[in-house]
Amino acid sequence: VDVLEALRERSHVVGVTQLDDAASPRQLDGLLHNAAQLALLSRIDDYDPEVWEKVLRVNLTAPFLLTQVCLPLLRQSPDASILFTSDRVGRRGRAYWGAYGVSKFGLEGLMQILSDETRDSSRIRVNSIAPGPTRTNLRAHAYPGEDPGRLPTAESFMHLYLYLMGPDSQGVTGQAFDVADGRLSAAPVGDAMGS
Repeated sequence: VDVLEALRERSHVVGVTQLDDAASPRQLDGLLHNAAQLALLSRIDDYDPEVWEKVLRVNLTAPFLLTQVCLPLLRQSPDASILFTSDRVGRRGRAYWGAYGVSKFGLEGLMQILSDETRDSSRIRVNSIAPGPTRTNLRAHAYPGEDPGRLPTAESFMHLYLYLMGPDSQGVTGQAFDVADGRLSAAPVGDAMGS
């Protein structure tokens, strides 16, 4: 698989506009999936199917496609990490979170499956992190009456992302992490295989 060609073909999904073959990397050490779209909070009864599809495309399909085309480069790294930014509503469903919640459940499943598939065949670590309430535009859209000044900034826990992306987390894979009080805590991950 020619990774550059695959990225070009899928540029409409992942936002790749220009790649230079001469400057192409031979390995990729990390891939962070952090983009997300909420669109709206709504009952399933009232959810617009086009909005549903768009949210799933941005939050689940795009990370899948980008990961798929980057895997050959990640496999070339002596220490690669894939990190999915998740959400607690993707680990326990809540009313009105619709496509956003479903897409985050999907990311958790993708993380678990990919971690299991790469565990013994590569040096790729695959994890997810749910940062919790954070001062972002997405949060302000979901909670317009909330005082954003009372929320932590993304920068306040960037060290946790860097830990999971960097070499200090070697051997940590298949884990769903929550951020609480500036620290990582492992969220329960179901074991469908019973092992």
